Amino acid sequence: MPSRAGFLALAPHRSTTAALLADAARRRSMEVAVLPVGAVPDRCRGRGDAHYYGGPRFGARVARALGVALLEPDDGWLDGLPYAFTGRRVSRVPLSEARRLPGPLFAKPPTDKSFPAAVYGSGADLPPAATGDPLVQVSSVVTWAEEFRLFLLDGEIRTGSRYAVHGLLDAAPLAGHPRESAVRAFTRRLVAACGATLPGAVVVDVGRMAPPGRGAGAGSWAVVEANMAWFSNVYAADPGGALDVVLRSAGPTGLVSGRNLEFWRAGPV
Repeated sequence: MPSRAGFLALAPHRSTTAALLADAARRRSMEVAVLPVGAVPDRCRGRGDAHYYGGPRFGARVARALGVALLEPDDGWLDGLPYAFTGRRVSRVPLSEARRLPGPLFAKPPTDKSFPAAVYGSGADLPPAATGDPLVQVSSVVTWAEEFRLFLLDGEIRTGSRYAVHGLLDAAPLAGHPRESAVRAFTRRLVAACGATLPGAVVVDVGRMAPPGRGAGAGSWAVVEANMAWFSNVYAADPGGALDVVLRSAGPTGLVSGRNLEFWRAGPV
């Protein structure tokens, strides 16, 4: 019989975050199962109480069988934000156009990892496309003094973590961090202005930019990017708070609210 508390399905690829979320789910008396690489087992199909955590390619394969709706921000969300929240120029252009841009520039694939997200000397340094002329996200180069990951549920920060300092991994809980108040204040402004452009359950990364020639304490706040909660590292965030967001971001199709329909990865079927 299905658990009243629900069921958390994990992709086959093991990770520290998956283990932390699984432990948090079990503390809520949820069932947890690592799915096999092949077909979704019959016992996991059509239950009506399933949730998912794992990679997008595997998720796309199993979501319908699990009865799960995968919510994600729009690919063009970042370049659609006002400059006040990005602090830099961000746009998506065809790769052929990006390759003609002068540098240095930061470039990344909007939806996959077909080439490394990195600073390139110029657009000519970008690798050729395997097929077609895909869109590439390009932006001016900035230095992030600190970067924070925030798990948002209906615009509220449920938990968060610093994850990098000057580009190097350095995880620390948001709770009690010296810059917690600044992070929360910036996020409140972002949600007030642009919250409707995000799913109700989502991960948003924000950071403090360090202008050249300024001291370590200088810098303005800006959005780094937004990601689907069901495929985000928790770093030093509270796993229980993160689980709240993950469960809503990849939960039963019958529970998707009207405002979230546009963020449903595959759409109703």
